Amino acid sequence: MKISVKALVLLLALTALFGFIACSGKEEAAPAAAPAEAPAVEVNYVEEAALAYFAELPADNNMIAQDAFIEKIKAGEDLFVLDIRQPDVYAESHVKGAVNVPWGPALADALDVLPMDETIYVYCYTGQTAGQAVAALKVAGFDTKSIRFGWNLGISKVEGYEAATEKTLNALPEPAGNYFDAGVKEAVAAYFKGLAEIADPVWKNYKISEADAKKLIDEGSSDIYVLSIRSAAHYAEGHVPTAANIPWGKGMQEYFETLPTDKKIIVYCYTGQTAGQTTAVLRLLGYDAYSMNGGMGTPANAPSGWINKGYEVVK
Repeated sequence: MKISVKALVLLLALTALFGFIACSGKEEAAPAAAPAEAPAVEVNYVEEAALAYFAELPADNNMIAQDAFIEKIKAGEDLFVLDIRQPDVYAESHVKGAVNVPWGPALADALDVLPMDETIYVYCYTGQTAGQAVAALKVAGFDTKSIRFGWNLGISKVEGYEAATEKTLNALPEPAGNYFDAGVKEAVAAYFKGLAEIADPVWKNYKISEADAKKLIDEGSSDIYVLSIRSAAHYAEGHVPTAANIPWGKGMQEYFETLPTDKKIIVYCYTGQTAGQTTAVLRLLGYDAYSMNGGMGTPANAPSGWINKGYEVVK
């Protein structure tokens, strides 16, 4: 059967029309949903900075030998020196150019005036509270170093040190407009302010004497945990009874999770200086840590120190 041209054109037109009607009845595909945003992760900058203290620990352990420091002073190097001894002692004699901010809550107020663009050299009496100050200030963002053995056992034992001292009372600098993460500043300020809130003299200055530590250990106190940060070899040769060991050094923060959060942690090293640093970092991480005065003890810091007191050592 032949189909005329006119019929063929009509047939094609009807086919196109039915196709259009059919297509127009379909729903349009919904646009692809945007990928859900990942929930914001809250960063604990205090914890991050405190753990970084040991993760990035320099070879000098944030310390400088007393004789090397005195040579710098004698050579006229432009150093920022912070004396954290009490004002009356500072007034008697101090390192040339040193400013005085006594150990305690006053250091919280000094956060806005200490320089963040140069190294701060810190000294106390024997290096123990300076160790704490150095660590806490470093967590806050300052570049700090402790003078080994402080004034009494270090600086004043260097031959000719008198030439590097003065009695002039040096003023603190004007506020420097320092920038801090609010949480970090609050935590470090609270660390120093907390020194005034310790009612029990046994734990004053976030420290404990060798005699008080021994008493608690002898009594079998379940409220304390003793931590040696001396080397593994020296720990094996002899340590304070009940003490566990996390050797001082870069990376030691990886073992902090093994420490109890419900006990007072008594930290000791050789003379109390690196234990001071460790105590500060642990406290900023939320542990109830204290440094044992004098550490295990060496000839350099006698009569302070556990063995210098003649106390029992175990293996």
